[in-house]
Amino acid sequence: MSTIKFGWSEKDLLPQGAVVSLAGQFYERVSGEVESPLTVTCLVMDGGDDAAIFCSCDLVSTSHRLLESVRALLNSHPEIPAEKVMLSAIHTHTAPGYAQRSDSLSGLSAKEALKELVPHVQYVELVPSNAVNFSGEKAHRYLAERIAEAIVEAWERRKEGGFVPAFGRAAVGLCRRACYDDGSAKMWGDTGIANFEELEAGNDSGIELLFIYDKAKKLTGVVANVACPAQVLEHRSFISSDYWGKVKENLRKELGSELFVLGLCSPAGDQCPRDLIRWIEPETPVNDPNIRHETSRSRHADPSMFDLSGCRRVARRISTEILFALEEAGEPLWEAPLIHRVQELSLPLRRVTLAERDAAILAIREYVKDKNVINYEDSALLHVHVGTVARYRAQQEIDTRDVEIHAVRLGSLAFCTNPFELFLNYGNKIRARSRATQTFLIQLSCGSFGYLPTRRAEEGSHYSAYVSSGNFGHEGGDLLVRRTLEEIRNLFPEG
Repeated sequence: MSTIKFGWSEKDLLPQGAVVSLAGQFYERVSGEVESPLTVTCLVMDGGDDAAIFCSCDLVSTSHRLLESVRALLNSHPEIPAEKVMLSAIHTHTAPGYAQRSDSLSGLSAKEALKELVPHVQYVELVPSNAVNFSGEKAHRYLAERIAEAIVEAWERRKEGGFVPAFGRAAVGLCRRACYDDGSAKMWGDTGIANFEELEAGNDSGIELLFIYDKAKKLTGVVANVACPAQVLEHRSFISSDYWGKVKENLRKELGSELFVLGLCSPAGDQCPRDLIRWIEPETPVNDPNIRHETSRSRHADPSMFDLSGCRRVARRISTEILFALEEAGEPLWEAPLIHRVQELSLPLRRVTLAERDAAILAIREYVKDKNVINYEDSALLHVHVGTVARYRAQQEIDTRDVEIHAVRLGSLAFCTNPFELFLNYGNKIRARSRATQTFLIQLSCGSFGYLPTRRAEEGSHYSAYVSSGNFGHEGGDLLVRRTLEEIRNLFPEG
């Protein structure tokens, strides 16, 4: 048993006057308008013999390359165990891109594939890239520096404290894949047609919570683990931390402006804030061919989960439940074992067949045979085929890839990470079999390797389950589950 020291910090992730290219969609969006600030929140747990350093970033992804840059900046602070740093993203699509923000396979990029296969076609951007003043290597360096500053500050601020585990429940994440009578599936699929059969998966309304206190029993911060990415506003052309920024605002109004909030995204690769059954159209149009439905009906349901009205509703549900859980919170625990293990896990690459490669090349050539230029809509429609060709090239040289995973024990609690948009059922398997009394699962952490779909999703196909949507398939997902459970068992040998 150890007395735990806790340290908090929050830093802005954008310089003043930044104009950015917003990441996360197939089409270009450039903005300098800030709807809500982008920050990194850092929580240090120091047990003397071991430590855990959590960083939640208001970004679409935190690549392993970004993590390596942050760790390199910590070399001047040898007292900080850089290997125990975990970066995660809330997955907001209204945040900037940066150099090397993805750990996806090389081999053949989309532009390279199109240039090679259909050299007469030119890609035309709808928004000029020269309007951006914060991107690429400049953005990568700045983000790494700000995250490192937050870590150093949180480490220097660490003081003895206590913690209280808690649990809440709010309907936020819902399955975003619809299944049809021909065995196919579609992200954002239309459920208002007769061919609709069912949603592919369930949802997880649980919120894993942890309240952190100082020695005077003053609440210093909240850890909240929600199975829903922060992408209510994903199509909008402004800078925003989506619903997590509003959760912070709500909680600080009630609990004080100095409160820290560490928002963590639980496995939710097939989840979203939108109800596909009670589908509500966006208040204003969005440039996404996947959400254009044949049917559109007036509903008494949630506000549009593409707009600020829906974003506020999601934030209110989460913050209200956190406040309710706080009312019922017990006495803080002042001593607990803290153990943190970091592992490399080798996963098999998801492969494509010769027939799939040939069909993809044919589909690309057929699609562009009468075109001289293409834009974002064409890019979205060609994504699956270009990704298939790229994967064929890559698999000639690569059979497996290593990913970094973390497992932390704090008292009777477990924290486990993965670098994917991990489908919900994998998280369900881990939580259901975990030896911990409460299991915090953090996706999009210490890497950005794309979606990791289930076998059923691969069979249904479509975006998020295509080969081009990630590096690994269900075999890798099964290995991840088994290895994570093994790590939890090692942390809790007492059973």
